[in-house]
Amino acid sequence: MNPIPVTILTGFLGSGKTTLLNRILKEQHGQRIAVIENEFGEAGIDNELLVQDQGEQIVEMNNGCICCTVRGDLVRILGELHTKREAGTLRLDRLIIETTGLADPAPVAQTFFVDDDISTRYLLDAIVNLVDAKHAMAQLDEHHEAQEQVGFADRIPVSKTDLVSTDEARALEQRLKRMKARTPIKAVHFGQAPIDELLDIRGFNLNAILEIGPDFLTDATHEHDDDVTSFVFRAERPFDSAQLEDFFNAILKVYGPKLMRYRGVIWMADSEKRVVLQGVHMLMGSDEGAAWKKGKVRDSKILFIGKDPPKELLVDGLQQCLVAAGEAAVKAPQKPWLC
Repeated sequence: MNPIPVTILTGFLGSGKTTLLNRILKEQHGQRIAVIENEFGEAGIDNELLVQDQGEQIVEMNNGCICCTVRGDLVRILGELHTKREAGTLRLDRLIIETTGLADPAPVAQTFFVDDDISTRYLLDAIVNLVDAKHAMAQLDEHHEAQEQVGFADRIPVSKTDLVSTDEARALEQRLKRMKARTPIKAVHFGQAPIDELLDIRGFNLNAILEIGPDFLTDATHEHDDDVTSFVFRAERPFDSAQLEDFFNAILKVYGPKLMRYRGVIWMADSEKRVVLQGVHMLMGSDEGAAWKKGKVRDSKILFIGKDPPKELLVDGLQQCLVAAGEAAVKAPQKPWLC
């Protein structure tokens, strides 16, 4: 059978990878896509946000980064997907790997060349690196992972350009071009990128990579900054939306710079739909998600990633925003938050 084409979707924390991935999954391209979803935290959020209208195969890899601590799981999962495809129990036309925002794409790409079985069964089509125009300059200054993601990119969609000035957008584009002169760079709005610019582009060139880094196929070392940690807050009671909004507005004024990424699926007392929370540093927003399914237990799950995030303060504050037992009647819906 023909090798399965693979797209590695990278981008630093909060750049909009899941939004872009949902855009791809919604497109009427007629292909069956498997998604390997990696999150830095102990529990996955993205799986609940991804479109699965056509029975897509979604595989979660949590509590570790795909480029190091759970890389062995990647090889195992790739083998299992291929076995199911050969047996006819899984229709699989292509694979997309969404890495955690802290991943170095080099060891992930290396997987498709150093293992004989994987290299004959899969074809690495391209590394697509989403860049957050609002926060990219600081991320590139502070985090080597952000630099590596740009360095290995075959396509660079730039998100959130509407949140920066024309001069800031131009300065970022010039910096990206200095880092990766021949890689196409294009602004995207909420993941609205043409599919033919992301898939089947044959963008990954192993020979070009080896010219830049001759040790690409042999060096698998990668370490994360020790001060970046994560934790997940869970609750089985609904939140009071007004109290929760006030709490986040207050906490972000003081601790926003430490909160590199926070996201969650939240049960609000005033809504019959899930509320999807997304945030990067001081920038926070929420939107309505899918309706809660009848008979499904409702709960909330919020993932925080940051540099020494104030865990105790966050947990205590969030618990105080929960509706007391027996007071979970649905109230008038509140408008989405935006900070």
